[in-house]
Amino acid sequence: MIFLVDNNIKGHARVLLGSIVSQGWLDFVQIRFVMFEEMELSTDSSDRVVWRLAQENQMILLTANRSMKDEDSLEQVMREENTPESLPVVTIGNADRVLNDSIYRERCVDRLVEIAIYSSNYMGARRVFIP
Repeated sequence: MIFLVDNNIKGHARVLLGSIVSQGWLDFVQIRFVMFEEMELSTDSSDRVVWRLAQENQMILLTANRSMKDEDSLEQVMREENTPESLPVVTIGNADRVLNDSIYRERCVDRLVEIAIYSSNYMGARRVFIP
């Protein structure tokens, strides 16, 4: 499974991927984190553009974004465009704890692995919070 990493949590994603690698999960499940640059996405792309690109490329968006500030906010986009075939957005409940709390980080890793393995179970779910 490919996760598109929201621009504001690139460092968090690197820490999570380090844990995934060190725990040996990549021997059992394919997980890849893709950054905006790899997808030629501008860092100021709207949530609508990011969500659509993730869906078109069968990627799960990994974010810490929970706002609904305007018509192109991630929450609004999911409400308008989500279908039963849409991949979910995975939202880290507390991004700071990923960096500072190893137990929390490992719980996040466990959930990411579960979501990657059983991604079909999450189709249409809109948003999944981790841990």
